[in-house]
Amino acid sequence: MIHVHECAQGSEDWFRARMGIPTASEFATVLAKGKDGGKSETRRTYMLKLAGEILTGEPMERYGNSHTDRGHEMEPEARELYAFAHGVDPQIVGFITNGSKGCSPDALIGSDGVLEIKTKLPHKLIECLLKDNFPAEHRAQCQGALWVTEREWVDIAVYWPGLPLFEKRAYRDDAYIATMAKAVDEFNAELADLVERVRRYGADRRAAA
Repeated sequence: MIHVHECAQGSEDWFRARMGIPTASEFATVLAKGKDGGKSETRRTYMLKLAGEILTGEPMERYGNSHTDRGHEMEPEARELYAFAHGVDPQIVGFITNGSKGCSPDALIGSDGVLEIKTKLPHKLIECLLKDNFPAEHRAQCQGALWVTEREWVDIAVYWPGLPLFEKRAYRDDAYIATMAKAVDEFNAELADLVERVRRYGADRRAAA
């Protein structure tokens, strides 16, 4: 069932709404494979962090850098440009859960759409404009947002002041979403097993004391 958490992205309530579940921004991590198709260390680290959230009841370490700070500052400008160009009124939401998964879309558009905003340095945005393709590095996040929200299309808007706004629409790719859903289900099963193992470890230590 879809549940919209009314909270500001980056707030304490937002961090707590995300605790212990894989989110669309990390679905690429969940899908990641290690060398020669083996285990991915980034996937393992992400699972350990979520396990820590479940066991401690506290959000994982929060972090930011100049790139994420820049994105947060420019996001409203990009959203306004998109809204003006399309004559729409984007609905800003905090965090959306649907079962044991979630996402933080930059806006919902009408009854069927999702908006994802990215900021890229000028040379990278120019490359997007020249290629004129949906950026492959954002596919998992964007298709994941469609999966979580049960919507039909996602527009990605890539922004940098002084350059044209790059926009590209992608529709639901149900075959890709099915693959992603299987990977997320497996991830959540492994996560639950890991949490149970740690709890048993703690119980065994207390019993032996």
